[in-house]
Amino acid sequence: MEVKIGVQFANRELVIDTSLSGDEIEAEVSKALAGEAGVLSLADTKGRRVVVPSDKLAYVELGTPTTGQVGFRS
Repeated sequence: MEVKIGVQFANRELVIDTSLSGDEIEAEVSKALAGEAGVLSLADTKGRRVVVPSDKLAYVELGTPTTGQVGFRS
């Protein structure tokens, strides 16, 4: 699942592709915002980890990754 994370005072959003489901990501975001963890930590499909302080989160957008279309469509 593709996750876009907006960070306050940052010009670009963070985009990661993760194997977690939407419900699992939502639970992690809720836990971070509730102050239990203090950070949002997600791992992508390549094994990298993104850690964002929960007080700097602007938004989290969940969606399926879109593949580029090549050629003509009929």
